Amino acid sequence: MKIKILSSALDDLHKGRLFYERQGEGVGEYFFDTVFADIDSLALYAGIHLQTFGYHRMLAKRFPFAIYYKMENLQKVTVYRVLDLRQHPRKTQHALT
Repeated sequence: MKIKILSSALDDLHKGRLFYERQGEGVGEYFFDTVFADIDSLALYAGIHLQTFGYHRMLAKRFPFAIYYKMENLQKVTVYRVLDLRQHPRKTQHALT
């Protein structure tokens, strides 16, 4: 399965990486690597996650982030956003519209 990551999701990953790097040296890189591994797992598990705000939502395994994606067809997944779950749900909804 092909996974397409939009620039909005890459921007979210970059912001998360910067935030966690300020918490401790190397933590930002660990964040990026683990969340990217979660995104890679969509090749196997895309479509099994519950839908929220019109997107499938996969929870990251090690950080409080959610990966919002849509299945274009059985062979293509598009990742739209990677958002921090510690924000108000209205802010999340606004980011997805």
